[in-house]
Amino acid sequence: MSGGSVEYRGEVDAIRPEHLEGFFEGWPDPPSPATHLRILRGSSHVVVAVDPATGRVVGFVTALSDGVLAAYLPLLEVLPEHRGRGIGSELVRRVLHALHDHYMVDVVCDPDVVPFYRRLGLRSASGASLRRFDRQSGREG
Repeated sequence: MSGGSVEYRGEVDAIRPEHLEGFFEGWPDPPSPATHLRILRGSSHVVVAVDPATGRVVGFVTALSDGVLAAYLPLLEVLPEHRGRGIGSELVRRVLHALHDHYMVDVVCDPDVVPFYRRLGLRSASGASLRRFDRQSGREG
């Protein structure tokens, strides 16, 4: 299996908030593990990398899709202690496979991450975005 001793899952029914500690590295106001679980459950497609010994999620990717033509990959992260093992690449490969019948799959990322996505078959594109940093944590209200 690619990515070392992790299991890849396309569902999150068995995931609990305590399995999601440590994500959103560097975010000033990150989502809580409970909110992170809501994000995973609300995504059109999700792939998680799970440590089978502990049930802890060590990486994840989400996709939002119209189910016909377009999809967007908003979040990909692997915990720092699990990086460099191919987990992120395998997560993206699996979500792209799930979206194989879509015309377009877009990712907005920082310039230093573009080479990672290019290695997985994506091409550079220009775009625009809106960020409401006061909503970064995803807290309701």
